[in-house]
Amino acid sequence: MTHPSVPSRRSFLHLAGTGLALSTLGLAPAQAAVPRSAAAADAAGPVLLNFNECPYGPSPAAQAAARDAVERSGRYLFAMAGELRDLFATQHGLGKEQVRLFPGSSEPLNRAAVVWTGPGAGLVVADPTFEALGDLAAARGAPVARVPLRGDGAHDVRAMVAAAARIDAGLLYLCNPNNPTGSITPADDIAWLLAHKPARTRVLVDEAYLQYSDQRSVIGGVMQRDDLIVLRTFSKLYGMAGLRLGVAAAHPDRLRELASLGDNPLPVTAMAAGLASLRDPDLIAQRKAENARIRQATIAWLGRRGFSCVPSEANCFVVDVQRDGTAFAAAMAERGVVIGRSWAIWPQRVRVTVGTAAEMARFQTAFAAVAGQTP
Repeated sequence: MTHPSVPSRRSFLHLAGTGLALSTLGLAPAQAAVPRSAAAADAAGPVLLNFNECPYGPSPAAQAAARDAVERSGRYLFAMAGELRDLFATQHGLGKEQVRLFPGSSEPLNRAAVVWTGPGAGLVVADPTFEALGDLAAARGAPVARVPLRGDGAHDVRAMVAAAARIDAGLLYLCNPNNPTGSITPADDIAWLLAHKPARTRVLVDEAYLQYSDQRSVIGGVMQRDDLIVLRTFSKLYGMAGLRLGVAAAHPDRLRELASLGDNPLPVTAMAAGLASLRDPDLIAQRKAENARIRQATIAWLGRRGFSCVPSEANCFVVDVQRDGTAFAAAMAERGVVIGRSWAIWPQRVRVTVGTAAEMARFQTAFAAVAGQTP
């Protein structure tokens, strides 16, 4: 059960209008990719480390592009969508027919459940992982096989292939780096999975957090295979969670199947910000390095106090709090630091989003108090 103070991303929209503001309290060191406003936020507000958002928001260039696009937003600007699609395709070595844009990556994720799962077509997922796809597939009557992660946090690809054969899976979902753990599954393991899975099973690889990682993308595989779908999002490293922009890369036939459920023009502001983000040559490296520095320092701090974490290469990690995770998160929220939740398979582990250096300092103070330790 999710504590009301620690909602899952599925309940995100219910928070709109609650007045909770992200408290980003400054960076060390400062960098061009971080808006000036991040250092000027109200230090008395809650620290929100629960939705894996980027605390820096859109880059300054993306913000400027979105503002400039507002005056043109009386038009659909379909040409801008084509420009964005083509730029993404070129940067990733894909044909434009292998790329389709969506308002966030949750949109194609949900469509995948509708198109490729059902009573006669099961779903295979890791446990724990991002749950939206499994929840929707189960609601449609699809058998869902949840395969525990390996001890190192990687997907157990051999067990997942066996599960796909057992339940006649129409779809297998692999989030890499994984949410909630931030742990990675090596590209060679994914290649093995693709080579050994049942022919009928589509494989959806969610690379929402890949830009934080040193791992190799599998997105190029969509040029050779018609059973691989790769998702990317602008919500994480690019800081555009509220603007809603995502990408599905796949064989044109798979993209047409996803599009069969209807279509809508994309927000002009999101497209403009997306183009500016893709054109920024330093943004990924800067934010990746800053996130890694703060994440590693926080995990090391926890380790010195006897709390273990699953190895992470994302903007989140899972820590074993050695007691009921839901109660621990509630106690953290009472101290003004809202962290993520626990999962049924790991009731004593909670997810924590990596915030700014100042936010993680407040996390440490609250964590030590809840754990009964000195900071």
